[in-house]
Amino acid sequence: MDLHSKYPGIADLRRAARKRIPHFVWEYLDSATGDEMTAKRNRTALDEILFKASILHGEFAPDLTTTLLGRGFPLPFGIAPVGMSGLIWPGAERMLADTAKDIGIPYAMSTVATQTPEDIAPHLGEHAWFQMYPPRDEAIRDDMISRAKAAGFSTLVLTVDVPVASRRERQTRGGLTQPPQLTPRLAMQVANCPIWLNGIRQTGMPRMKTLDKYSDFKGQLPSTEHIGYLLRTSPDWDYLKRLREAWDGPLIVKGVTQADDAARLQDEGVDAIWISNHAGRQFDGAQGAITALPHVRAATTLPVIFDSGIESGLDIIRALALGADFVMLGRAWHYALGAVGKHGPAHLADMLRKDMEANMGQLGTKTLQDLPHRLL
Repeated sequence: MDLHSKYPGIADLRRAARKRIPHFVWEYLDSATGDEMTAKRNRTALDEILFKASILHGEFAPDLTTTLLGRGFPLPFGIAPVGMSGLIWPGAERMLADTAKDIGIPYAMSTVATQTPEDIAPHLGEHAWFQMYPPRDEAIRDDMISRAKAAGFSTLVLTVDVPVASRRERQTRGGLTQPPQLTPRLAMQVANCPIWLNGIRQTGMPRMKTLDKYSDFKGQLPSTEHIGYLLRTSPDWDYLKRLREAWDGPLIVKGVTQADDAARLQDEGVDAIWISNHAGRQFDGAQGAITALPHVRAATTLPVIFDSGIESGLDIIRALALGADFVMLGRAWHYALGAVGKHGPAHLADMLRKDMEANMGQLGTKTLQDLPHRLL
């Protein structure tokens, strides 16, 4: 099958995935919070970034290689962490890690993945990142980062834009609970997705497996709260300092949208800034993430990573032109899995590469460093 003919864009993958993923799972993957206005602003703000096309620049092959944190990459984008990936598509964490390893791009695994760092270790390449939702208990924190390092994760990503749980009304209406429970209503949805169901039968009902080791700590929580609440803390600057002392590898802080925060993070010894508004999943009164990029870029000399709202190779170019050093995507990789299965992520990476090359050809930009000069 020619996947480029059947799925030429991310929108095509999204439509196909929606048919193969149960509705309650789809609502978890595809929704934002509130009226989803922040998600809409992400899209609108990206669409407003325009370029000057170029003529008579001759033939050339655009160079998409880049460096980040002292490492070289064949492409300027990677796989962002998505919680409960294995619920969205059975075996997702393993498939995404394999894809990243094969291509040579970063794979960031979530603390609340359905696999443990130990499970994923055999699938990791040299660019393995572990995303941390900060545990309240320092013993859990220290053990978790030790496990991540032992498994082969070289970079730690601290997510700071989830100080409290968001409501995600659309997800709630969909019926997903934690841990997931198959009510009769949801079982009917699952029955209509036989490939997904067969995969779940092989992997087992998804749960936050990394946290299984810390079940003894659940007594610290009210009886109505699941084990994931061990991670529900709002870190402060002191927490960041302690984490910086505990982790001796590259440390990235994810969820930054303010220039003054970026400047202070640099002073605190962080290695890279990750601009993100959690794709609109946390706060419905935020600006489009891309709007924050030029201001954050001007406030720090650190590498800047960007996500939120990316839907094409052109969007990646937009972020790079405004000052991002690297771009991460989350949902799109899961659309690819849902639509195609294990071969979907590799197809998505190739699709994004081809889209970037086509658009850079129109702009006459031979390298990623040339992109800012073509902004309108």
